[in-house]
Amino acid sequence: MLIDTHSHLFLEEFSKDLPQVIERARQAGVSYIFMPNIDSTTIESMLAVCEDFPDFCFPMIGLHPTSVNEAYKEELAIVYEHLSAPNNFIAIGEIGLDLYWDKTFLKEQLLAFEKQIEWALEYDLPIVIHSREAFDYIYKVMEPYKNTALRGVFHSFTGTLEEAVKCLDFEQFMIGINGVVTFKKSVLPEILLSSVPLERLVLETDSPYLTPVPNRGKRNESANIKDTFSKVAEIYQVSLERVSQVTSENALKVFGISK
Repeated sequence: MLIDTHSHLFLEEFSKDLPQVIERARQAGVSYIFMPNIDSTTIESMLAVCEDFPDFCFPMIGLHPTSVNEAYKEELAIVYEHLSAPNNFIAIGEIGLDLYWDKTFLKEQLLAFEKQIEWALEYDLPIVIHSREAFDYIYKVMEPYKNTALRGVFHSFTGTLEEAVKCLDFEQFMIGINGVVTFKKSVLPEILLSSVPLERLVLETDSPYLTPVPNRGKRNESANIKDTFSKVAEIYQVSLERVSQVTSENALKVFGISK
């Protein structure tokens, strides 16, 4: 059993061959695919994919930080409308801060992040955190919630050793590992081995992005989680079965899904 805890298979990149992409994922051993939302423009397509592949694809709802702008309140209102209606969302995500491209809306990103954390606690849902060039801000926002029921995933972790240790301070959070761990110049393997127990990891692809070696440069898809999976087993020097069991149990626990 493998779980892709973060995949955007509802995007345009998969519009022509999604059934084949799903079948390749199944053949690779993937049991579930969790889908984080981006903004109001992606909700419909995400829900449609999850409807077409029930019990395999599961949706989240949230506003991605790169979609936060002067109209963020309207976007958040749409998120809350979906959240408060009958739904099958398994998390609020992906949410957080992204200061890599633009810092113009930092204040608005912070407000949107905090509001969505409040909703996660209100609806007892995990959060999936996007953090790019923004870890210190993320940590400062989250620190007051350290001893609350808040749980979730630090998605696509590529931070420093110090940041990894700080993530582990949040005992109900997992660290999401994807194809970056296979990149030749990545220091992630050393950081994981030195400071992060396997019991705190979940696997993800972030499809169509961050394709692992040996297919780096091509469109990513959920079947490629097998390459990240193999690399994690190599790093920790444990069996593939062990990595599959532990990371899947971690994902099911955080997202509140029964086998």
